[in-house]
Amino acid sequence: MIMKNSKINITTIIILFSMLFIFNACKDEETPLPPNEEELITTVSLAFENLTSGAIDTFIFRDADGPGGNAPTQFDTIQLDAATTYHLTTTLLNESVSPSEDITVEVQDEGVDHQFFYTVDGGLDLIIEYDDTDANGNPIGIHNIVTTGVGGAGAFTVILKHQPGIKDGNITTGDTDVEVDFETKVN
Repeated sequence: MIMKNSKINITTIIILFSMLFIFNACKDEETPLPPNEEELITTVSLAFENLTSGAIDTFIFRDADGPGGNAPTQFDTIQLDAATTYHLTTTLLNESVSPSEDITVEVQDEGVDHQFFYTVDGGLDLIIEYDDTDANGNPIGIHNIVTTGVGGAGAFTVILKHQPGIKDGNITTGDTDVEVDFETKVN
């Protein structure tokens, strides 16, 4: 009789473990969200519209294969007039694909997670003010107002930061998507 109860208990245990295995195997597995893939940015275009004359001058940095690899194929020097106000529009492109991809659209759409920063050094007398905002009222920096002072030369640096959930207006926060130092002259 003891032997019969042992067979029943072992059979019951085997059935229970089998059922647990089957239920766990059928359980839906959570699919992780895909990470925000970094886009290849091959081109940074800066269009300065003179707010007095309406003239537009565009300055381009182009590196067909992206960071590393070959040297840039175009790297313009920014030339601006002294004592002038400009509307600056920054455009980012991926020209490694055909047709080229306008990355600026993604930056605009994900504005709460992105911010352009602009810095000047050397002898540049420039003031840069944001002229656009994201859904939270924070600057994005695709559109800006640039006012030049007296003549001089130096570097005008364009930095795009990716700051998902942590955008705080701080240039040190988040990951850098692009950073380009344009030689700049104000005459």
